[in-house]
Amino acid sequence: MSELQGRISEGEGQQLDFKFRIDDQKKIARTLSAFANTDGGSLLIGVKDSGKIAGCNPEEEFYMIEGAAQVFCKPAVPFESQVIQEGHHLVMEIVVLPSEQKHKAPDENGDLKFYHRLKDQTMLANKITFLLWRYKKEGKKKAESFTPELSKLLQLIEAHEPVSISKLFRESKLPKNLVNEHIATLVYWEVIEREVSKSGVKYKSL
Repeated sequence: MSELQGRISEGEGQQLDFKFRIDDQKKIARTLSAFANTDGGSLLIGVKDSGKIAGCNPEEEFYMIEGAAQVFCKPAVPFESQVIQEGHHLVMEIVVLPSEQKHKAPDENGDLKFYHRLKDQTMLANKITFLLWRYKKEGKKKAESFTPELSKLLQLIEAHEPVSISKLFRESKLPKNLVNEHIATLVYWEVIEREVSKSGVKYKSL
C-alpha cells in the first residue's frame, strides 16, 4: 500500500477531505477557509468520497482552487499544492496551514460567513465556535474547580448525551449566553466534545 493509499484508507476527517473534482469555487472556498480557521488540512482532488482514486487534470483543478482561495476567500487563503502519481492516475493535494487570522467564504446566497472544520464536516461557525476561537487566542486557563453552573451543565450532558444545545438551554434554565460560554469552556478544556449528527451538533463527555 502506498503512502497515499494509506492516508485515503483512514477516511475523511477534520484535516482531510476528498474531492472527485472541483466544479464549484464558492463551495470549495468554504472548505479552504474552514481548514485555515481550524487546524489546517489537506484536500485530495481526484479521489471519490468512497476513497476510490479516479485521478484529475491538475492544471484545471489548480485554476479552480486558485480562484476559490484568492477570489472567494476573504482574506485570501494561502495554500501549497503537489501532484501525486498513483498508478495511471494523478491526484492533486492542496495543503492549507492553520491561520491566526480568520477567513470568510460565501454561503449559498453569496454572503460572506465564517466556517470551521468539525470531524469530517465543513460547518458554519456558531456562537460556541467564536467563543472557542477567543479562548484559544487568550489562552484561557483551566480552573482548579468548577462553578455550580458548570457542574450543573456537565451533569446534564452526562445524563442526556449526546445532547443538543437547545436541550441544554431548556433543561438548565440558565441564560443562553451563559450556557454558550460554559459549553465553549468545557469543550476548550477538553471535558466534553462535539459530534456531528444528522440533526446538528451535539455534546458528550470525554
